[in-house]
Amino acid sequence: MTVMFSSVIKQMRVHQWVKNLLLFVPLGLAHRIQNLDELGRVFLAFVAFSFCASAIYTINDVVDADADRQHPTKRNRPIPSEKISITFASVLSVLLIVISGVIAVAWTNVDFIGWLAIYFVVTTLYSFWLKKQVLVDVITLALLYVLRIEAGAEAASVTVSPWLLAFSLFLFSSLAFLKRYTELLLTVETEQTHTARRGYERGDADFTMVAGTALGFIAILVLTLYISSADVQKLYNHPYRLWYIIPFLTYWIAHLWLTSHRGKMHDDPILFTIKDLRSYLVMAASIVVMIWASLP
Repeated sequence: MTVMFSSVIKQMRVHQWVKNLLLFVPLGLAHRIQNLDELGRVFLAFVAFSFCASAIYTINDVVDADADRQHPTKRNRPIPSEKISITFASVLSVLLIVISGVIAVAWTNVDFIGWLAIYFVVTTLYSFWLKKQVLVDVITLALLYVLRIEAGAEAASVTVSPWLLAFSLFLFSSLAFLKRYTELLLTVETEQTHTARRGYERGDADFTMVAGTALGFIAILVLTLYISSADVQKLYNHPYRLWYIIPFLTYWIAHLWLTSHRGKMHDDPILFTIKDLRSYLVMAASIVVMIWASLP
């Protein structure tokens, strides 16, 4: 029983729920995180989103079971390693979707439910088709991150700044390319010609690195333009202090890409970030700067 429970938790990819913390970003950047009513609504939206995401991960693993068995790390997942049967996984995915839907309908608003439905549809399409389309897969991954921010804004009933959407799109496009670049490096190491169920070839690694790093630094450019805009004056008493975030973010993006280029990145940048002390230090420093810029 303990082994089965552990396998189910692993299959749900609870560690990936960290991505859904993006739902709290609009509330935080609107300086309304202290509003307990709005915070509670976003928390319930986070739970609904997380169960939905776990359902999609399970569906994806069922679809990719054969390919994952050939992968050096993915073959250890519960479904390809047969710790969980395909039948059980199918039932689990349906149960997770039902739980997600019940939470969304009972405790969130209609606009959020709409974004959750779009997320479910797009991620399902990604699992079955979009992930096999070169470049479209990367754009889809980036848009799914931005979608989380939109969903969080709707759950809290706050307005999303166009600056935030632009910054997020470029930043998460960079991280999506980083994921593909890491997979391509692994492909080169194992002397395969194509990545499993992907359209990328070994020679595409340099392209993904150039495109990904460029998009990351464009995200920094968007942030610098935002700091120089009139919009920032409404939220921060000392907006010029936000400039100190720029070197931290530049370091973080360069750090991720250099680590991957050296072959030391996990095939999922999110997992790497969760375990990376430097990422936490950059995040903490950025939060401190934002608080400093908000002081009277």
